[in-house]
Amino acid sequence: MSAAEPLDAPAAMDAAEFARVSGATDAQVADLERYRQLLAEWNEKMNLVGPATLEIFWSRHAWDSAQLLKITPDALTWADLGAGAGLPGVVLAILGKGRPGFHVHLVESMAKRCRFLSEVVSELGLPATVHNERAENLSLDVDIVTARACAPLARLLGYARPYLERGALALFLKGQDVASELEEATRYWKFEADILPSLSDPRGRIVRVRRLGRGRKV
Repeated sequence: MSAAEPLDAPAAMDAAEFARVSGATDAQVADLERYRQLLAEWNEKMNLVGPATLEIFWSRHAWDSAQLLKITPDALTWADLGAGAGLPGVVLAILGKGRPGFHVHLVESMAKRCRFLSEVVSELGLPATVHNERAENLSLDVDIVTARACAPLARLLGYARPYLERGALALFLKGQDVASELEEATRYWKFEADILPSLSDPRGRIVRVRRLGRGRKV
């Protein structure tokens, strides 16, 4: 499936505009603002996100993550692979806090990033569990497996395979060059996928994968 090629950058967004488009409550916006502050503090000690992106946090990070809830509003359990800075997983956990049965598994192999995630989860009282483990080594029953800036699709499908085999739907946040990633992935995997436009950035794409099987490398 081919993707269009819009090149315009997303419009600037502040907390009020984020709340309007996402439906976030005042309490959720306050938690997101504290998360933004923690990101900035920890970013001085380790590479979590590009420093310039903190200036456009509400569009680049908050809304980019939150849009997944618009696609699957009934999903309760999530696994964020290569969670890193907590995007999209921490944002999802903030927006799902207080919702019965809602839980996010933050899967990250780097211990120092897990320390950051654990501090955020603890301070904000989030419905989330931090797993200091390689994604493909876990076998979790979740509704949705997701990832952002984790790996090219061919490798990412390998990481997500245990979750998809247990019935999860995959939603992967990608850029506008996703068509080439899909083409490469078909060399290794058989899968059903479609591409959704990003609500946060006209250059972005969301890859939705339903079924996955091992293909033959050519």
